[in-house]
Amino acid sequence: MAHISSIGAGLYSDMAVAAGNVPGTLTESAVKALFPVDGASAGEGFDYFRVTDVREFPAMGTPPNIVNVPVYGQASSQQIQGQSDAPSIELQLNYVASDWADGTDLGDMVGDGMSRVFRFTLLNSKPTLYGSVAAELGAVENSQYYWVGKIEALQVTPNLTDANTATVTITIQSDFLGAFTD
Repeated sequence: MAHISSIGAGLYSDMAVAAGNVPGTLTESAVKALFPVDGASAGEGFDYFRVTDVREFPAMGTPPNIVNVPVYGQASSQQIQGQSDAPSIELQLNYVASDWADGTDLGDMVGDGMSRVFRFTLLNSKPTLYGSVAAELGAVENSQYYWVGKIEALQVTPNLTDANTATVTITIQSDFLGAFTD
């Protein structure tokens, strides 16, 4: 399929994290190889895991490298080009404790200090077989972004009137790659 070519809500968007080692050179083929078509193992240590029950995705992509500089005697600041700081991404989840418990694949990634490749897939329509698998994603228009990062924190927010939620904080260790499509 191709990139999304119409206006729509990213209702079926997906986040996945590879358990395999980060490739030495970040290229489209190298990062896509960490997310094999069958969703299982492409070799030892190359499994990936979907982050499910996402309630809200943040903005994705490279942040602007603009710095506001106050100028004496002027009513507004001046904007100059600077170096942007590496951002962090915070995912809001409907919290399912069994997905993030100690001893689970995702739970063990929280705060372990290991860099991993992440994939965010923007989807406006539901794949034939819903999942984070290239063969399924290729059946609908999609755009994919990859980056290297770490799952730094998981904070649970109990709620007495709605679903329990959690915030997963992911720090960014590389530039964003993409948008690619399957």
